[in-house]
Amino acid sequence: MAPIKVGIVGYGFSTKCFHLPFILPNPELEVYAFLQRAAPPSDPAQAPRWGHCTIDFPQAKHYRTTDDFYADDQIELVVICTGSHEEFVEKALLAGKHVVVEKPFVTTSVEADRLIALAKEKGVILTVFHNRRFDSDFRTLHHLVSHGALGEILEADIHFDYPDPSWISGWTKKEYKHGEGMTFGLGTHTLDQALYLFGRPASVTGFLRSNRGVDSDVDDTFTIMLQYSGKQKNLLVTVKTAIVTHMKDQLRFLVRGNQGTYLKFGTCPQESQAIAAPGQPATSPEYGVEDERIWGTLTTTAEFDAASQQFDAESKKYIGKYPSLRGWYRGYYENVSAAVRGREEILVQPETARDGLRIIELARESHEKGCTVAWS
Repeated sequence: MAPIKVGIVGYGFSTKCFHLPFILPNPELEVYAFLQRAAPPSDPAQAPRWGHCTIDFPQAKHYRTTDDFYADDQIELVVICTGSHEEFVEKALLAGKHVVVEKPFVTTSVEADRLIALAKEKGVILTVFHNRRFDSDFRTLHHLVSHGALGEILEADIHFDYPDPSWISGWTKKEYKHGEGMTFGLGTHTLDQALYLFGRPASVTGFLRSNRGVDSDVDDTFTIMLQYSGKQKNLLVTVKTAIVTHMKDQLRFLVRGNQGTYLKFGTCPQESQAIAAPGQPATSPEYGVEDERIWGTLTTTAEFDAASQQFDAESKKYIGKYPSLRGWYRGYYENVSAAVRGREEILVQPETARDGLRIIELARESHEKGCTVAWS
């Protein structure tokens, strides 16, 4: 079967560092076209590498207008890597294309519902690039949870702390509007991880703060607490981001179950590897492999994986560094191509991304009212 022809909207940092490295190794995907508004360089020989799609992908088509791009009936899958997404998603769906859209999906859950309904009407796949499900640390945690190493989960702290992020230097205004703040910037990653592990919460409590030295309603630091009901009534999930956090290796996960605990510091290397080699296929055997120094610690009463643990006779628990699974962002696009070809269900359902947006909305409502709010 011929490869799926991929059209990419945008040719900036996101395209070159978070998509191309993981699209290019997939033989089922062909980088066929770009929508880049900038004209090609007048002198290609003097143009810098990774500045324009026509220089880096001379075999691909280059479109400068959305009408021309979406009119190309050879494009089967559109990948949207722009700052705002709604218009590009809608036009792609109306043109009958499958769509991958960068996160955050859109700015409101209402808009997400509208686009989800449109995708269903057109019979095409709509999915959001929640690549952090394929981080080395989260893949390891998911493996431990799904294989019962921790037993019933009672409490989970999920962190994405980022000390002194450079990109917030321009966040100077006081008034908040949908789509702004760190809940959207980093929270969409960790809220998706919480939803993937545990599903929708019964209630949301939010604490939103500005710790960057600016009196502002635009959050840069947050704590969002998710409480559950039914069989998960004893579960409390806390999702956090802080910009003031002086640690060599940032805390990622502290997950407690009735049979074990998993504690993890340090981050998946894929992001730094991609930034160091923009646009290059992620094919090195070292790609996504964590340094053993930052493997997480598993403590469990179950003989889950005796090869990686030591039995402590005093506590009668198996304790040890648990080897992190390899980070595999390529897995996101492996699933997308399999879904387009009808072999698999799409892993990142747009409804889950919509639920993440809804949690952000409820967290802000909770923060403003000073109370816990029920899921709605």
